[in-house]
Amino acid sequence: MQPQNIDERKIRGIGIVTKGDEPKKIKKNTYLIPSQSETNRKYAITIHGTKYSCTCKDHLNTNLNCKHIHALAFWLGIRKELKAELTNKEATSECIYCNSKDFKKNGIIKSNGKQRYFCLSCKKTFIAEKDFKKFKGNGQIITACLDLYFKGCSLRKIKDHLRQFYGLEIDHSTIYRWIRRFTKIINNYTDTIKPTTSELWHADEQMIKTGGRWIWSWNALDSKTRFLIANIITETREVKDARRLFRKAKEIASERPQGIITDGLQSYRKGIRREFKTRGEDGTKHIRLESIRAKVNNNRVERFHNSFRERDKTMRGFHSDKTAQAYSSSFRTYYNFLRIHQGLGTTPAIMSGIDLKLPQNRWLGLIRKAQE
Repeated sequence: MQPQNIDERKIRGIGIVTKGDEPKKIKKNTYLIPSQSETNRKYAITIHGTKYSCTCKDHLNTNLNCKHIHALAFWLGIRKELKAELTNKEATSECIYCNSKDFKKNGIIKSNGKQRYFCLSCKKTFIAEKDFKKFKGNGQIITACLDLYFKGCSLRKIKDHLRQFYGLEIDHSTIYRWIRRFTKIINNYTDTIKPTTSELWHADEQMIKTGGRWIWSWNALDSKTRFLIANIITETREVKDARRLFRKAKEIASERPQGIITDGLQSYRKGIRREFKTRGEDGTKHIRLESIRAKVNNNRVERFHNSFRERDKTMRGFHSDKTAQAYSSSFRTYYNFLRIHQGLGTTPAIMSGIDLKLPQNRWLGLIRKAQE
């Protein structure tokens, strides 16, 4: 049998990794790679400085780098490149204060080796990753976790994603702490911004599970901009609960609506009457849906409920009412400011007159806006 040439071994080695068979580290410099021809067999590759040894017959007979060695070298190289990029990459495309692209390097910080920059527009000095210097992951990693979480991935799936694609071993509890910390920061910021709303709102409630029991998530959404004006969590569906929703919506919205569309729940009728002026030409009209065949509908807020369910299904319920309210508030921020609405082609925040001029990484931009 003629020995394979080196190029063929290299190609086959790359093929092992790209097919999905990753090396498994068993000692400091030793890895296992599964055999491509024998189901339960694995070969051990050991690194000796710049040289490799493998227990397969090809390497033992020829002393050349076999496909298993090439696979390990390729995998280690890719992992090293990705890790260097994601742990040292600085978001230097623009100034973190004014978003200007006109800046220059301004020395290295001795304590951590970070690059310092000077903005020629606002005359401020900045460090690209200053907001994340106390954390194991950098801004790119942390905001990727936030985005995956609100798109419906579980904490353990995010952990697996980081391991597979970036070679980072980060515990799911650490990821959850990132989510709690940074969503609180941006929620506090976005809660101070008033949207420009239209004359028509939608209101509806849906059941969610907390601590093994069912409670209610109430939502008020602007019809034109799709901006989620307010949301609350309650144990009941009484008039007092509807009033809480509308009271909160009034505090946030810039204009009082001319009409509010709801389903036939009696609590809405009394809640709207007590929280809004409902008589006269300038009063707020309650548009109550008596049947699914009505000419008007509540589809827009119901579609929001479907978006919320994408994450709710993954979590399989919340631990407590407090946890549910915290997540609900954070999802409101994600829905309004970060998620591109398919029907609008932009975010509800921009449609409602709130253009924060966020960069491509909207999470990172919003966190920095919140900390200015």
